Amino acid sequence: MSNLPESAFDHPFERGMRNRRAALGDAWVDKSVAKANAFNAEFQHFITDYAWHGVWGRPGLEWKTRRILVLAVTSALGRWDEFEIHLRGALTPGNAHTLTPEEVREALIQIAIYAGVPAANTGFARALGVMRELGIEPPLRPADLSWHPGVGRSVFTSTRPKLHATVREARCGLPAHTIVLSHALGQDGSMWDSVANELAGTCRVICPDTRGHGRSNIPSDPLTMAELAADAARLIDELADGESVIWVGLSMGGLIGQELAIRHPDKVKALVLANTTSGYNAAGREAIAQRIATVESHGMGAISTGTMTRFFSERFRQEQTAAVARHQRLLEATDPEGYAACAAALCEASTAARLHQIRVPTLVISGSADESVPADATQALARGIAQAQLITLQGCAHLSAVEQPFAFAEVLGEFVASI
Repeated sequence: MSNLPESAFDHPFERGMRNRRAALGDAWVDKSVAKANAFNAEFQHFITDYAWHGVWGRPGLEWKTRRILVLAVTSALGRWDEFEIHLRGALTPGNAHTLTPEEVREALIQIAIYAGVPAANTGFARALGVMRELGIEPPLRPADLSWHPGVGRSVFTSTRPKLHATVREARCGLPAHTIVLSHALGQDGSMWDSVANELAGTCRVICPDTRGHGRSNIPSDPLTMAELAADAARLIDELADGESVIWVGLSMGGLIGQELAIRHPDKVKALVLANTTSGYNAAGREAIAQRIATVESHGMGAISTGTMTRFFSERFRQEQTAAVARHQRLLEATDPEGYAACAAALCEASTAARLHQIRVPTLVISGSADESVPADATQALARGIAQAQLITLQGCAHLSAVEQPFAFAEVLGEFVASI
């Protein structure tokens, strides 16, 4: 049994002091504790025990969340000295669970909505002062060159036919890779929003509108997959700073990716083919031809309800009616000539005999409830490409990146990390 008196090692106080040092840094805590005297020592003990152990020591919230809560409350109440103390601790390298300047910026933008612009304005000024003190002051950037990180900047190719895309720059440092996300027939680059925002933490992410969709040029004649692959190649030339990219294509985007990797292999460093095939059988081509005829005769609305039953699983359609309605509106807003031109390219697409020419790391993703591209088609696609990986997302149908965006992004992120 220990001979130490019970008060020689007060666990709540010691644990509180550990948390206090982790949050604010040794230098600040040493300076504060050194001021203890007969008048305020009990208060020092009280806040260390009650706040730093009693509250900060509780499990249930991540430390980054606690830090942001403190910044929000202290700025809303105008407690700027306390705001700076915690902000300095949150930004100082070596402290526990520090925040990045980008995370502080996002917290202050959120604060502007709920605590008012004046509070956020003061918070930005105080934060810049702390960053300057710590030697991490951000570089100058004109306000008119900023864009919403959840959408990216909107760009058009300088070459014709004009192609539109959004570009999200990596939020944290230099991009590890440039990733192009290519959408399905009857959608546009916004289909990828949730996945793109996850990937843009460390990568530059480009979301093009395929010709005939979104804000890209609308053709009046049928297209070929070779033409769409050529579009992809010049888009990469213009927007990827001369680098090869990781091409991620879903459905139509996956067929474009195959043709791109075969015809323009220098443009692609890795390939992700989701809910796609190397070519449609006779029944599949006939179904596409019927949809083209229906659209040409009766417009996009005539196929939109049936398309949603193929795009999404029954459970998703029942539980996420607003999301389904949004993608139905997106389909209905697609120009009929653009839809028909790209559908014609799909109808004639065939890469099965050329898959062996794809020599880059490849991931094939399927959905267990995808009736448009059944399991045997994705298995054949994966077998045709040397050392391709095949992963099936359980429970989702054709638009797997919409139905399960975070599972899709997780699988994709693991693959990208291996490149």
